[in-house]
Amino acid sequence: MGLLSGSASFTRFTVEGETPENFWDFIAERVAAHSFQDIDDTMDEYSIGWVSVANMFDSDFAYGSYAAGDYVVLSMRADERKVSSAVLKKYTMKEEERVKREKEVPRLSRAVRLEIKERVRAELVRKSAPIPVVYDLCWNLSENTLLFFSTSRKALTLLEDLFRDTF
Repeated sequence: MGLLSGSASFTRFTVEGETPENFWDFIAERVAAHSFQDIDDTMDEYSIGWVSVANMFDSDFAYGSYAAGDYVVLSMRADERKVSSAVLKKYTMKEEERVKREKEVPRLSRAVRLEIKERVRAELVRKSAPIPVVYDLCWNLSENTLLFFSTSRKALTLLEDLFRDTF
């Protein structure tokens, strides 16, 4: 559940440090530098960045601003391409059997099996669609507090890294 939903769970942080003199110019520059980059048309396996709270596809903030009075309101979006280990194992074994029949050998060397596994993995990753996750945050500038609308350990770690890199 996020910021705009009816109910939500969140984690509260305290933001340490002084804010820059031209704060909104600083925020605009940093958010643009760390905005989300779509990986739908690439071979990348992972992407993370800031998007608008109103629209997870708005990484240019054309439809919604991140400035809301004395608050900075953003969503953190992460897309990841995954291949389950069971699917990878199935297609790897299938390809190994095909190669054994083709070369007429009873066993393949470890190097050949590793090469097959990497090739199959790359092909499966290329075919898989990225899975998006979006988490909202609200940064209260007057109190230097941040509400992050998730309690997941993985999401908290991602936020800490991205927030530190951005601001």
